[in-house]
Amino acid sequence: MLKKQPPLQNMNQIRSVCEEGNYTFLFKTHSRSVRNFIYYRCGDLERAEDITQECMVRLWENCAEVIFEKTKSYLFTMAHRLMIDMVRHDKVKLDFTKQSETLTENDPSYLLIKKEFQKKLEEAIASLPETQREAFLMNRMDKMSYAEIAELLGISVKAVEKRMHLALLTLKDKVKELQLFKI
Repeated sequence: MLKKQPPLQNMNQIRSVCEEGNYTFLFKTHSRSVRNFIYYRCGDLERAEDITQECMVRLWENCAEVIFEKTKSYLFTMAHRLMIDMVRHDKVKLDFTKQSETLTENDPSYLLIKKEFQKKLEEAIASLPETQREAFLMNRMDKMSYAEIAELLGISVKAVEKRMHLALLTLKDKVKELQLFKI
């Protein structure tokens, strides 16, 4: 049976979610209802338990920002958002699985698409402004971090980030198939 939380002695006294006793109380009070909420929505008990566990971990990690009296709302909101993220992730996995099932590496169509893609990618990289192309190739081909690139080029890390961002936007526009292949 759950122990009731002792009443506040002083109305100005604030309960902290970060206190272990309070957190334990909240865990025992809300974890089952959060799990059921997710289970009823997704129909998968294992996933519901995983999401509930993630909610409780995040509650502990963010305990200083959560008001004790609003914990239930916080947990249910977070559970709902995590469930939506899970559904989105599953959709992406399903789309990728469907795509990868249609073409195999030994399939002549796949080899042709890959060759065309490689050509378009090389052309797109060659058309980048020199500063963007330089940062992009250092990062993606030489596997250098942004900090290493910044040091080598004598610029700030923010400048490298901006060059990479612009390069990736340009490449995405020029080569739509980048979504099928990871570069």
